[in-house]
Amino acid sequence: MSCPIVSVIVPTYNRAYCLKECLDAILQQKFSDLELIVVDDGSEDETPLLLESYKKKAIIIRQENQGVSCARNTGISHAKGMYLAFCDSDDLWLPQKLQKQMALFKEEPSAVVCHTDEIWIRNGVRVNPCKHHEKASGWIFEKSLELCLVSPSSVMMHRQFFEVVGNFDVSLPACEDYDLWLRSSQIFPFYFIHEPLIVKRGGHEDQLSHKYWGMDRFRVASIIRCLNSPNISQENREKALVVLKKKCTILANGAEKRGNHNLAKEYQELIGKQC
Repeated sequence: MSCPIVSVIVPTYNRAYCLKECLDAILQQKFSDLELIVVDDGSEDETPLLLESYKKKAIIIRQENQGVSCARNTGISHAKGMYLAFCDSDDLWLPQKLQKQMALFKEEPSAVVCHTDEIWIRNGVRVNPCKHHEKASGWIFEKSLELCLVSPSSVMMHRQFFEVVGNFDVSLPACEDYDLWLRSSQIFPFYFIHEPLIVKRGGHEDQLSHKYWGMDRFRVASIIRCLNSPNISQENREKALVVLKKKCTILANGAEKRGNHNLAKEYQELIGKQC
């Protein structure tokens, strides 16, 4: 059998309540030359039972619980497609998602990565993103410093993307997507499709943003890694330092308010070390 053009990777953990909708939306894509890889990251709910019914439609991989980065990396290691796409198990794709992204890659042969606009649903209600969540196209490093502008469920990339940039960082319990976009946006321009082709469903308690306080802690770690990279340009370095100082100041002030003076001092000193 010939290799599929697109490998779709779905990491999941204890999401039996929404996983079926996610997988069915992928299998109903108008672009059908794909393989679906579902990585069950040690689910303890009814996910394994649910996935039994997809064995003829998807590649099912089950592993011990190691986090979303490891699950995505497992999917990458098994992918055979020339292009890779991801969908978080609580999100949905609209039927033309892959078709329109593949059309972009055909029109732009030099493109390595693209993403799409999205619809936000919070607790079952559609909400409008704030201005600072506005998506960007081209060289997005500066805009990506403040917060994560690319949704994993919206992105598609040529497989050379990971050969150049590397995989998701398994040492980060959260903001692993932010970290990957920071690393890659210094190397590749991000093409953007100005059309909502995914539905992001949020507000549920098992989201990582509900699990960890101070998500900027992980973003700071990513910025520092970029600053220590020998490949960072002077222009990007200056932009990163501005945001690092801002985030460290916020984290230091927050630590002080909670009475954690040692942590506050660490963030204050971190600014001096990098600057």
